[in-house]
Amino acid sequence: MEKIIEYFSTIPSTHRSALLVGGIAFFWILESIHPLFDFKYKKVKHAGINIFFTITTILINFPLAFILVKSSDWAVENNFGIINWLPDMPVWLYTIAGLMVLDLIGAWFIHWLEHQVKWMWMFHLIHHSDLNVDTTSANRHHPGESVFRFIFTTIAVVITGAPMWMVFMYQFFSVLLSQFNHANIALPRWLDKAISYLIITPDMHHVHHHYTQPYTDSNYGNIFAIWDRLFGTYRELNRSDIKYGIDTYMDPAENEHITPLLKIPFQAYRPPVGSKFNEK
Repeated sequence: MEKIIEYFSTIPSTHRSALLVGGIAFFWILESIHPLFDFKYKKVKHAGINIFFTITTILINFPLAFILVKSSDWAVENNFGIINWLPDMPVWLYTIAGLMVLDLIGAWFIHWLEHQVKWMWMFHLIHHSDLNVDTTSANRHHPGESVFRFIFTTIAVVITGAPMWMVFMYQFFSVLLSQFNHANIALPRWLDKAISYLIITPDMHHVHHHYTQPYTDSNYGNIFAIWDRLFGTYRELNRSDIKYGIDTYMDPAENEHITPLLKIPFQAYRPPVGSKFNEK
């Protein structure tokens, strides 16, 4: 465990870049070998749009990274945060506890909030507008959404009291699991079901990308599967019944081109059919 901590304490930026690129490449190949859905799309063009949003996220996060470092350092130096208030325990247990709190606040909670607050949803629906969900879809986030996701990641770090090695470890698993659970792959049903009690699987997350309510507002998790079951937001849907997209943005002219996607948050709101926003 000490070697793992040492590695994430000094993880080179090249290794983090290799994870992002290597993960996409690995699942990209796997999708080609054994796809869940046989999409009739130009895979490279589709990836190009999603990679554009990946680059904007990197460009936003890079200059803000010092805030994350300062926040972590402050929490550790002042013995602030949930894991710093816990009784003595083995390092591996301490690590799991920290990763779970980071995942709850920095991934599940902000994701749930994006579905509850109208203006946040207008940014987040760019992610849902993808009609052909694959591993590149994991990084399809409007630049505006990247900003408030960063804010909540920082809040999560402070509340958790996570040292930077734990933050880097969390980001490692977050990127890897997001690429995995968005991938257009079909695990054996028994295997997907079994591991979905521990981590978010493709079958579990693909339900979240179904184009209509109530499935859109379910299965918010990114790493740990416990949160959706604990908070009552877990749903299941047969693979064959899943249709990707969001019901009010099904036009490829809007969701398969970068400029229209960037403009969506600033246009007139179109509530999904059956949305709670219809009443507001």
